[in-house]
Amino acid sequence: MFLFAAAASGQSAPKRPKITGIDHVDFYTTSAEANTHLYTTVLGLNSVLPVEAGQTERYMIGKQWVGYSPAPDPSATDRMDHAAFATGDVTALRAYLAANAVKVSDLSKIPGTGRTSFRVQDPEGHTIEFVEQAKTRSRVQVDSTQAISRHMIHVGFIVRDRSAEDHFYKDILGFHLYWQGGMHEDRNDWVAMQVPDGTDWLEYMLNIKPNPDQHTAGVMNHISLGVKDIKEAQAMLESHGWKEHGNEHAQMGRDGKWQLNIYDPDFTRIELMEFKPTQKPCCSEFTGQHPTK
Repeated sequence: MFLFAAAASGQSAPKRPKITGIDHVDFYTTSAEANTHLYTTVLGLNSVLPVEAGQTERYMIGKQWVGYSPAPDPSATDRMDHAAFATGDVTALRAYLAANAVKVSDLSKIPGTGRTSFRVQDPEGHTIEFVEQAKTRSRVQVDSTQAISRHMIHVGFIVRDRSAEDHFYKDILGFHLYWQGGMHEDRNDWVAMQVPDGTDWLEYMLNIKPNPDQHTAGVMNHISLGVKDIKEAQAMLESHGWKEHGNEHAQMGRDGKWQLNIYDPDFTRIELMEFKPTQKPCCSEFTGQHPTK
């Protein structure tokens, strides 16, 4: 009788629907005009109407987008508002998370998109939104011939307790390890956790001292735009008026992928990264499929 009841309970438990990739990421800004110049002129992305409460800027990266709102506290060092992932069934995912003792918000409509979403707080207090995947291509003109990228391949933020985050992202949501490594072979500073049903990933930024300054927080709490060839991407940036300087230059990453970092006016890092490695990565092998254009 006990086994029958357990089996019946297992059959009635909600199943996790697909989580296919990054939908969007939102930040705060204190310099809207300079930010607009960076995204539309330097990065060549289309500016479209805001869709979230308080949002004043939104830029399309293929079917994904990055948004900005005025910083509620200009002295705060953390400029990340929230990260959002796409799911095939937002209602089912909300029920699944609730059944796994995760506190979930009410479902809400994203104005102007016809899509539904809800939010949670991960174990470290990061706001994570889940958005119903668009059934058809948006009517918004998402492509630009001048766009530096059409695929946001990862989002990263500071993580203090990897095991707590793994319980949420890996055990409950089904994310899996894509790659991990660090500045030194014997320590992991970055852990790439790939979505269960796609190639985008969330990057844990580990071993950060308490109370980082704004520059450090901006380096860690970042987004990454995928490119096929970093030299071609740099040439396009230069044609848009950008010039290599300081920390903004092409370099080989520890994961064997070429990358180039650009910073918004509030020091938030926009990392351009090649889709595939061109040399052997340090520290560990890749265990997931590489993203594509």
